[in-house]
Amino acid sequence: MSVYSLGLGIGTKSGVGELLEVYYPAPQLNPKGEWVDKVLGYIKNPESAVHEIRLEKAKLIADMIPNHPKFDDTTRTIIFTVLKDDRAPSSTAEAYLKLHLLSHRLVRPHETNLTGIFRTLPNVAWTNEGAIAIDELAKRQLSARLKGRYLSVNSVDKFPKMTDYIVPSGVRIAHTARVRLGAYVGEGSTIMHEGFINFNAGCEGPNMIEGRISAGVMVDSGTDLGGGCSTMGTLSGGNDIVISIGKNCLLGANSGCGIPLGDNCTIEAGLYITGGSKINILNKAGEIEKSVKAASLSGVSDLLFRRNSLKGYIECKPLKAAIVLNDELHSHN
Repeated sequence: MSVYSLGLGIGTKSGVGELLEVYYPAPQLNPKGEWVDKVLGYIKNPESAVHEIRLEKAKLIADMIPNHPKFDDTTRTIIFTVLKDDRAPSSTAEAYLKLHLLSHRLVRPHETNLTGIFRTLPNVAWTNEGAIAIDELAKRQLSARLKGRYLSVNSVDKFPKMTDYIVPSGVRIAHTARVRLGAYVGEGSTIMHEGFINFNAGCEGPNMIEGRISAGVMVDSGTDLGGGCSTMGTLSGGNDIVISIGKNCLLGANSGCGIPLGDNCTIEAGLYITGGSKINILNKAGEIEKSVKAASLSGVSDLLFRRNSLKGYIECKPLKAAIVLNDELHSHN
């Protein structure tokens, strides 16, 4: 039977039985082989996507899934999710499986359908004791104090941090709370304290990320996002343009990018480029040839964007010198 994705996971439920989150240690994308039919043979209703199964059955299924860890005894909720096609997620379990596919590098941003994902994810208190339903948090905090424990609430959000579910190989993440589950973090990437990667966004690697990779944005290899810089995502501001940053680019500190950049481009520190920004195009002699909207330069390589410090307008000139990342910072992750 053809299957888009499947995952065997451990879930957390609220006191009223609402599924808060699911951890899939070995999600599978487009699985092939006889074992797929055997696994599905254990499911009573294969037309349903999400199944809550018993430990005995989970152990048998785990043994058949390639590279899946053994299932030891547990009293937690065990979830088996099967997606027959890449439709939009309609449940928490389906949404979490798709987010795992991204952070396990099985798909890249925009390669899986996440339409309506916010509707499927509950808002959760993420604590040092795991996921807790918001309306149960006060009771859990009191219970912990009465027992001499301290319950720390790390965040209140629909998305957990990626590293509580998967740490991709060959990366450094200085502040793990700034990388959400569903981020794609390529081999050799370094994300410093001010770096941020949203879900369905990421970097190819190697990269130096000291700025913000917003939802929907993909950064190609060899690019440096300077401290406090920003990329315009697709979730706010009415922006329906998918922003991407090409190879060997530099976004200076506190700069911003609202157009797709080609390869070997630089935006100077403090300069925010939006699609409607008026840009004066300079020739090799430094003379203004014409003025255009920045959107018309989308995807063009070898450009330097800067603000004229005397006259205040934004100008763009050809750039031939490519930036080079410090290999010592990325090759030993």
